[in-house]
Amino acid sequence: MRATFMYEAGDVRVQDAPDPVIEQPTDAVVRIVRSCICGSDLHPYHSLAASDGPAPMGHEFLGIVEEIGSDVSGLRRGDFVVSPFAFADNTCEFCREGLHTSCPKGGWYGAGGVGGAQAEAVRVPQAQGTLVKLPVGEDSALLPSLLTLSDVYGTGYHAARQARIRPGDTVTVIGDGAVGLLAVLSAKQLGAERIILMGRHKDRTDLGRDFGATDVVAERGEEGIAKVRELTGGHGTRAVLEAVGHMPAYEMAVGAVRPGGVISRVGVPQYEEAPVGFGSLFGPNITLTGGPAPVRAYIDELLPAVLDGTVEPGRVFDRTVSLEEVPDGYRAMDRREALKVLVTP
Repeated sequence: MRATFMYEAGDVRVQDAPDPVIEQPTDAVVRIVRSCICGSDLHPYHSLAASDGPAPMGHEFLGIVEEIGSDVSGLRRGDFVVSPFAFADNTCEFCREGLHTSCPKGGWYGAGGVGGAQAEAVRVPQAQGTLVKLPVGEDSALLPSLLTLSDVYGTGYHAARQARIRPGDTVTVIGDGAVGLLAVLSAKQLGAERIILMGRHKDRTDLGRDFGATDVVAERGEEGIAKVRELTGGHGTRAVLEAVGHMPAYEMAVGAVRPGGVISRVGVPQYEEAPVGFGSLFGPNITLTGGPAPVRAYIDELLPAVLDGTVEPGRVFDRTVSLEEVPDGYRAMDRREALKVLVTP
């Protein structure tokens, strides 16, 4: 089959790879119908050392079940499914608490001998607990929105849920990437009355307004913090959703949150140290939460509104490439020429 590998920073290749096969009785093999490039894929695109490559890439996909291990029930060949970006058994104590990304039998696509999803097919460990059957076919017009359930919609929703957003809240969302925009959508769904989106790309912030943002702050750093505080009577907002992962975004979150508030981080942190001392979080009683989204916990909840068209999270896809064109998709996202790239076979 054909699959995507990153050899080192900036070097993405599509090449021949062994076809995936059942290795454990809990596995399935899925033919990929749609995948995509994630903003988090740009982190290794900027920093992967040659000694760590070639790394299989991709963790978001829709597909058709082609093979099933002997211990897998509830699925059959031909089922059309969505997979969370992390696999899990969906039965352990952590999964039962909605913490699928902490499942002892779980893991990540592209790691530990599991292939990536920017490919023609992939082996899915813990298939019974991971894959969710969809009531549509692979020709559905809903595929882009359904694909967001694999990661970015569930991650944006996780940010909002962890921040305990409630009706009437005022919220700041930092980042106008796909996760940030879907955090706006999620905050709106949970009842936020005012949503301040911090982003400086007008085409993206316009989509953010469509999703529910009431204010846009293009300024960054101290100037951006001052603008948020100006909009909120000098106090900041009770909830701040940080969807970037770089230190300047975290510092803006600390500056924009009000006393007693919550910072919810879902941008993969690209730093080791962060201010959590008396002056930043302890003194004003600020909660720091977030983490890798257990999107399997949210798919059943979010799916109905996608199916009936109440929400259209697939609008974050603004470019489509074939599998062979995936390196071009990386370049487009890195240059901010595309928000999020959809990959077709």
